[in-house]
Amino acid sequence: MDQLHSGGTGGSLIVNAIARYGDRPAIADGSIRWSYRELGEAIGRFITLFRDCGLAKGSALSILSSNRAESWAAICAATVMGMRYTPLHPMAAEDDHAFIIEDAEIDALIVEGGKFAARGEAIRARVPGLKHLLSFGAVNGARDLLDGFAAVQPAPLVDDSATSEIAWLAYTGGTTGRSKGVMIPHRALTTMAVILYSDWDWPAEIRYLAATPISHAAGVTVYPVMMRGGFTRLVQGFEVESYCRVVAEDRITAVFLVPTLIYALIDAAEVRVRHDLSSLDMIVYGAAPMSPDRLREGIKIFGNIFVQLYGQTEAPQCITTMRKVDHDDSKPGRLGSCGRPSPLLDVRLFDSEMREVGPGEPGEICVRGTLVMDGYWKRPEATADAFRGGWLHTGDVAVKDADGYLYIVDRTKDMIISGGFNIYPREVEDALMAHHAVASAAVIGVPDDKWGEAVKAFVVLKPGANNDAAELQAHVKDKRGAPWSPKTIDFVDAIPVTGLGKIDRKVLRAPYWEGRTRGVA
Repeated sequence: MDQLHSGGTGGSLIVNAIARYGDRPAIADGSIRWSYRELGEAIGRFITLFRDCGLAKGSALSILSSNRAESWAAICAATVMGMRYTPLHPMAAEDDHAFIIEDAEIDALIVEGGKFAARGEAIRARVPGLKHLLSFGAVNGARDLLDGFAAVQPAPLVDDSATSEIAWLAYTGGTTGRSKGVMIPHRALTTMAVILYSDWDWPAEIRYLAATPISHAAGVTVYPVMMRGGFTRLVQGFEVESYCRVVAEDRITAVFLVPTLIYALIDAAEVRVRHDLSSLDMIVYGAAPMSPDRLREGIKIFGNIFVQLYGQTEAPQCITTMRKVDHDDSKPGRLGSCGRPSPLLDVRLFDSEMREVGPGEPGEICVRGTLVMDGYWKRPEATADAFRGGWLHTGDVAVKDADGYLYIVDRTKDMIISGGFNIYPREVEDALMAHHAVASAAVIGVPDDKWGEAVKAFVVLKPGANNDAAELQAHVKDKRGAPWSPKTIDFVDAIPVTGLGKIDRKVLRAPYWEGRTRGVA
């Protein structure tokens, strides 16, 4: 009976898409352009190469690469084989990458030659348990998977994954300063794909452009594209002119962008007139707060083609959806909503005693359903806390209106969402206080027209120190990565604390958030 309800895996999704769509265009990255048949052959070759390395069902793979077709094929190969895949954000710092590789017990790491060669070598030196360093292109001491790739015999695509097994072990920041591994089983991955497939306003012909890293939200969005036999175009980062050129040349119909990049498109009027963007039929946004005023500008320019997602790693991509029709500016405040709960999920707002709140009353967004993670990797206490009362606690507080739309107003957690990056204050505070001149520090997110939220730090220097903000910003960038570096630093005599001696972030935030009702999109 255990096998009666098996199936429905990420592996079966991939295998079926390859079989169904054959010679239809599947994926391109500027250097490679593959049909579904050719993508399937590449996936088969990676399976052969992985097996040759001794990797098998249950092994753990991680990839550090820019957006490229080979990277997606390798991810698909791991999924079909029943391996556990852990993404690495290309902009994160070496310390974070090394911690994740060690904590996730990664067997094999693939790094892109050139851009990430030095990082791969550094991680190998720091993590003795890493068995294989592999590469896309030449890297000192690594096996180059692309050397002779075309001659490798593709393995048959047979799904060896199981519904209950971990498909992605994706890391999210933590208030302790270290990331937590979120166990996303195939059950959650396929639930996400089905919800995105059914609840977003996809164009009839899907030609999807991914500019943000496919290691994160832009990547998991490829699954529903494959389910529909659509085409995915990968680009390495976002630059307005080249992005618009790709939209025009490949007649792109669907994109995913964080608000900061949408603002860049809105503000680039001279660039937009040079390129035909009329093919765009769906712009998905999320992962960061978006100004309703700027959203109105976008709708005026591109039409009512916007779709908003709200989710988190623990319930990926689609806790709520704000469809095109929901972007109704005739409804006061509606553009500040994150939409309605998605199909297949039970989403409710609870107070601190787990009592459901009524319309207009604030409550924490809590979720049940097959989308929800299995828990945090090797962190049973954190898992128990997240699942208290039998619900996933998102840490986001919202109100619901009479029509069932949710409006996120605050957070029980202190996470800052800046330009689509999830940044925890403790991570930045720890980096600041690692500087020899810093006595104490506190970090908050403040409203920012470009980034949604900007990281702001308050620093108390040690007696006699006179270090400036630029030095501390560079220090944090080196320790954690550019997104974590504070945009502004105020030097103060003392950090406000609560009666329990904890940083009083409420006092620090108040001057910046006064009169604002939306904390996150």
